[in-house]
Amino acid sequence: MSLETEPFGRTAAGEPVRLFTIRNRNGLVLRLTDYGAVVVSLEVPDREGRMADVTLGFPSLDGYLGRHPHFGSTIGRFCNRIGGASFTLDGITYPLAANNGLNHLHGGIVGFNKVMWEAEPVSSNEGSGVRFTRLSVDGEEGYPGNLQVEALYFLTHEDDLRIEFRAVTDKATHVNLTNHNYWNLGGAGSGTILDHELELAADRYLPVNEGLIPTGEIAPVEGTALDFRSPRRVGDRISELAAVGGYDHCYVLRDGPGQLVFAARAKDPASGRVMEVYTTQPGIQFYTGNFLDGSEAQGGFGRHEAFCLETQHFPDSPNKPQFPSTVLRPGEEYRHVTVHSFRTEK
Repeated sequence: MSLETEPFGRTAAGEPVRLFTIRNRNGLVLRLTDYGAVVVSLEVPDREGRMADVTLGFPSLDGYLGRHPHFGSTIGRFCNRIGGASFTLDGITYPLAANNGLNHLHGGIVGFNKVMWEAEPVSSNEGSGVRFTRLSVDGEEGYPGNLQVEALYFLTHEDDLRIEFRAVTDKATHVNLTNHNYWNLGGAGSGTILDHELELAADRYLPVNEGLIPTGEIAPVEGTALDFRSPRRVGDRISELAAVGGYDHCYVLRDGPGQLVFAARAKDPASGRVMEVYTTQPGIQFYTGNFLDGSEAQGGFGRHEAFCLETQHFPDSPNKPQFPSTVLRPGEEYRHVTVHSFRTEK
């Protein structure tokens, strides 16, 4: 296992940014940066041993400094959407940035992907990675409490990308962290992911309104275009979701949260690459890059050229008491683990 560090440019404020490159003994290459605790790229082999980057990203820091679709980003304090851009906690209402229509998305105007993190390379017999840490101060983007956050990205010799989030607070707040990798197992820029096969360990999903905010109902996937209980092609029924451009739905995972359980399996039949996802979270957001438009600000990638599988608590949980709670209080620890496991099939 090797871990190298090199300069990756400077922020607008002049802060030096680093790029970390990790190679495991099987040749997988993971690149990370301390600006935004972002996964810049992940190269994995196909069935013939040919390497390709299976995530969307930018070749230089400039792309990440601009407004982009959260490529590879660590998202916080609250991933996904909060309806009405506010929540009430312990009798106090906290207004948030309405940066997605009337709603709050992915932590606000300056989310965790738009700030510098402290970074520490870590290694063990299992592999190597980078531990990112930062203090999100009380009132940042409207959220209460000083939140100390840790994000560990770790590449193992078993070809697993292990992501672990931790957080503690000095005041009650809401926390829901995730990684926002955009995956294309054929390789970034190889075309759409409509021929990928997907399986989700979910019998139910969260219906949403026109603003993509959950209605509060938990509905069965059976008989709908959202049924991926058995492996099937992503593009088979995507046309039935024309109103929202494709999939952008949170699924309720079959097994309860807290234990590391199977959540999803994706395969690109053309390359033979397979990715399995395991998580301790109760939900997983399946998104098919519906808003990618091919512009320079979006890396030149177009609609449906990648998919996201964001492990998380449910969207709008702060305003939906029937959903699993996202409240973190002093003396408690937020901890969430997700593993992406890579292999090939003939």
